[in-house]
Amino acid sequence: MDLIKDGWFTELCDVSAQGLSLKVDEVLFHEKSSFQDVLVFKTPFYGTILVLDGYIQCTSKDEFSYQENTAHVALFSHPNPKSVLVIGGGDGGVVREIAKHKGVEKIVLCEIDQMVIDVSRKYLPGMTVSLDDPRCLVNVGDGLEFMRNHSNEFDVIITDSSDPVGPAVELFQKPYYELIKMALKPEGILASQGLDVWTSLPRITAMMAFCREMFAVVDYCNYSIPSFMTGEIGILLCSKSPDTNFKNPCRVITDEEVEAMDLKYYNSDTHVGVFMHPQFVKKAIYGPNTTKKPGNGVS
Repeated sequence: MDLIKDGWFTELCDVSAQGLSLKVDEVLFHEKSSFQDVLVFKTPFYGTILVLDGYIQCTSKDEFSYQENTAHVALFSHPNPKSVLVIGGGDGGVVREIAKHKGVEKIVLCEIDQMVIDVSRKYLPGMTVSLDDPRCLVNVGDGLEFMRNHSNEFDVIITDSSDPVGPAVELFQKPYYELIKMALKPEGILASQGLDVWTSLPRITAMMAFCREMFAVVDYCNYSIPSFMTGEIGILLCSKSPDTNFKNPCRVITDEEVEAMDLKYYNSDTHVGVFMHPQFVKKAIYGPNTTKKPGNGVS
């Protein structure tokens, strides 16, 4: 475990030439699966942490930020989501949030690495609680191959992937998004892990460019999550329907509904807030003229 030295774990970022270090109380698990290096350890502040190929995936302290925003921004932007596909996400957190939507009838999780599911069930049980929901089908295998055999089937598809290294590289390329488009219904929406604007803005803008060739509406939001390298992460959002405006959810939930769904981050205010970008980001992802008609990603 080269990433743990003198009781500290360090995640390294070659792009920004920096590292994020966390004190390790105890290593709970470390093995190499057929696809990646899987590490779980405890820390005094962030609790239990899952690391894949040296990159933090989630911590028991702040995972709700990632799971809630990744799931709910997309689901509340769809008028009536009934079938949802999750690519990746073997830790179960996004499935947990999807399951809070009572109108959803079918959830399919496609995770390529059985070890991620097993380790998460053992060490992060609060995240995997909905993998046993009767609406949830867990498919261990290649998500790309799954979508090739399931066209026009899903209202929402969510990519909950690690960064573009190892088995996740394909999930940031144009052919993958073409498969998503095929698997979505005519009014379908996708939400994909969208990296962060501080280290990956050129890649984000490139992804948005090829998505605009395929989808009627493309947008990007980001939010805070302190255990990630830059303290934030984003979501790339696309819709096949020109009527979608991600900044204005189809369904606005009340404070009472927020409590009933046990939400810790997402509410009607944060849905709007995650689209409020600093100027350098607006110019990069929307172009020099950042005031456009609704539906083009800017309002």
